[in-house]
Amino acid sequence: MMAAATTTTDCCTQPPTTAVKRKILAMDAIEDIVFGSIAGVAGKYIEYPFDTVKVRLQSQPDHLPLRYKGPLDCFKQSIRSDGVLGLYRGISAPLLGAALETSSLFFWERVGRESLFAAGLYQREKALPLSALWLTGAISGAFTSLVLTPVELVKCKIQVPISTSSDGMVKTAPKPLAVIREVFQHQGIRGFWHGQLGTLIRETGGCAAWFGSKETVTMLFRHLNSPSIVLPPHKPANLPTTSSSDLLPLPLWQQALAGASAGMSYNFLFFPADTIKSRMQTSSIHDIGPKKAFWTEGVAIWRQYGLKGLYRGCGITVARSAPSSAFIFVIFDALKARFHME
Repeated sequence: MMAAATTTTDCCTQPPTTAVKRKILAMDAIEDIVFGSIAGVAGKYIEYPFDTVKVRLQSQPDHLPLRYKGPLDCFKQSIRSDGVLGLYRGISAPLLGAALETSSLFFWERVGRESLFAAGLYQREKALPLSALWLTGAISGAFTSLVLTPVELVKCKIQVPISTSSDGMVKTAPKPLAVIREVFQHQGIRGFWHGQLGTLIRETGGCAAWFGSKETVTMLFRHLNSPSIVLPPHKPANLPTTSSSDLLPLPLWQQALAGASAGMSYNFLFFPADTIKSRMQTSSIHDIGPKKAFWTEGVAIWRQYGLKGLYRGCGITVARSAPSSAFIFVIFDALKARFHME
């Protein structure tokens, strides 16, 4: 009986086989995709009206007087001419985009971490340092930008009024399929990635800040809460810890603050790239001549309005990103925790 007990104990403490590890990684990847999609859709409903205002502020043409004095004026004019539902115009494509974006972010961030382990830069048995988590966020953003550019191009063209009467009332509101059809007819497949450089810059730098800020603030709260961190009982000791999400959950308000800091960092640091991208993507398909390149568009905004023009709409974007990003991380972490408890 003693021998049998010893054998059982030794068996239970054996490290997982390669097949088991692969199964665990595959399940984690599926969780990232499913839970990320749910969290992304929920967050999009919160932020979309503010995003509509942001795009309308960003896309005002250089050769005409500014139509909107600021975010509040844009809200007032939009509701007056189009109603509250007008602020949700074109949300179908962004909802799909939010599901793709958030699931892609969490998926590629995991791929980035696994790549660092596979390259032998870090050991699985030890938690990744913050510098590595900022790097995996950048990797995640770079890959996700390829998914986001077509979705955001369609969204931006729907959000900005393309035909108005003399009193400013919107006369036409294109549908997603109509925009997709028109872009394809005039520019082909390649036209859907117009503004890709702006998305790449924004996502690579922004997602490094998104994941990095969230982990940084989370670690600060953990240090303040307790000098020693204990793994939860349901986590086997022979599985590695790679991020703060593997540890005991923070109080809800601390999770929300960490998520909010992530959203604000993401949007503020690389906002000029987003402004240039929005201007490029809201230009008319029927404009004669070659499309402006990213840097050409940026120089034009700088000469016309200076730094202020590149940050037009930034305040409202950062403000709406705080609750949206907090919501995304809280939902994602809660779903992951709930799933692993069952």
